[in-house]
Amino acid sequence: MIVDPVPSMRRIASEVWMPLTVLFVWDCAVTITYYVLPFKAPSLPLTIFGSALALFLGFRSNSAYQRWWEARTLWGAMINASRSLSRATRNFLPDPEAKEMKREIIKRQIAYVNALRFQLRRQPIGEEVTKFVAERDKAHALARANPANGLLDSTGRRIDIARQEGWLDTIQQAQMERVLVDIANAQGGMERIKNTPLPYQYRFLPTLFTHMFCVLLPIGLVESLGFATPLGSTVAGLMFMAVLRIGDDLTDPFADSVHDVPLTAMCRTIEIDLLQSIGDEAPPPIQPVRGILW
Repeated sequence: MIVDPVPSMRRIASEVWMPLTVLFVWDCAVTITYYVLPFKAPSLPLTIFGSALALFLGFRSNSAYQRWWEARTLWGAMINASRSLSRATRNFLPDPEAKEMKREIIKRQIAYVNALRFQLRRQPIGEEVTKFVAERDKAHALARANPANGLLDSTGRRIDIARQEGWLDTIQQAQMERVLVDIANAQGGMERIKNTPLPYQYRFLPTLFTHMFCVLLPIGLVESLGFATPLGSTVAGLMFMAVLRIGDDLTDPFADSVHDVPLTAMCRTIEIDLLQSIGDEAPPPIQPVRGILW
C-alpha cells in the first residue's frame, strides 16, 4: 500500500511511460497525416464517447475499490478477533497448569494469520509460520491443501482438550469457539475475494473501449487543435488510461503489489500484540520502504 502523501513521479512514470509513448506516437502520426493528405477526417462525437466511457470506468473503479475496502475491513476484523482470542486464552486458562497450552494457542494464532497471508498471496509457507508451530503440526496442519484452516482446526481441538482437562468450562469454551467462528468467517470472505475475480465483461470491455477511444481521440481533435493535437490528445488519453489502471490495480487486493492491502504489516501488528500478551519479546512494527507499506 502506498503511504506517501505525494505520489512518486518516478513510480507513476514507470507504470505509464510505455502506453503514453505509443499514444504520443499515434497522435503525431495522425497530425502529420492530417496536414499531408488531401482529404480530411470526419468530425467525431468525442464528447458523447468520452462521457459514456467515463461513466463506465467510474463504475468499474468503484467496484474494484469496494473489493479492496472489503479486504481491508476483513483484515481489521481478523486483528480484533486475534486479540480477543489471545485475551480469552490468557484470562481463562489457569496458571501454572495450562501455561504451555496458553502459549501454544496464542503462538498458533500468529502462525495462522501468517499462513493465511501466504495463501492469499500465492506464496509458499515461510519461516514466519513454521517457527511458531510444533513439528507435529508441520506434518499435519501445514500439509493440508489449506494450511491456515488446518491451523485453525487444531486450535479448536486444543481448546476442547483444555475443557477435557478441566481448565475451561463449557461456557468459556463456547465463547472461544465463537471467536474462532469469526476468524473462519473472515478467512472465507478473503478467499472469496481472492478466488472470484471481477466478471469478464468488467475487465475486457473497459480495456477495449478505452483503447478505442484513445485511437479515435486525435482524429477528432486534430481539426480544432492542429499542431497541438499530440499534446492535448496524449494528456486526455492519459487520464482515461490512468482510471483504467486504477481499476486493474485494486481488483486483486492480495496480489502482493504496491497497491494492495498491507498484509505483512497487519500480521506483524497481530504478532506484536499477541507476543506481548504472554510476556515474550516482540519484533518492531513493519516500516514503509520507499513509501510502500507491505
